[in-house]
Amino acid sequence: MEITLQAVEKVMEETGVDFKAAKEALVKTDGDVDAAIKLIQPDSKEISDDIKELIDKLKKKVEDGNVDRIQIKKGDEVVFSVPVNVGIVGGIIGLAAAPWALIAGSVAAFGLGCKLEVVHKDGTIDGIN
Repeated sequence: MEITLQAVEKVMEETGVDFKAAKEALVKTDGDVDAAIKLIQPDSKEISDDIKELIDKLKKKVEDGNVDRIQIKKGDEVVFSVPVNVGIVGGIIGLAAAPWALIAGSVAAFGLGCKLEVVHKDGTIDGIN
């Protein structure tokens, strides 16, 4: 079994892990890149689809208006909070995708055990499920 630098880089690129973790996964899977990626992220497609669905629901809430900020909570702790501003609105109409990517990345990083919430200008909070 020969593990190439290209294989390690591919696993790193697809999963976001460091060199050592990518190489270990390739060793465990006898150099099979796809198997190594699945070993690191067994349900990545399913998670990715869930995150896309959450972001779509979030975009709809922001389009409806009266949204002051978006926050991600894990348990009772707010782990990420971002104000809704021109950057977010621009993301809705396709001018700037970065804010949505940041939110999606945060949801992925903190796991699907977290709650995505919309805080309205009047202080009320709606959960996004």
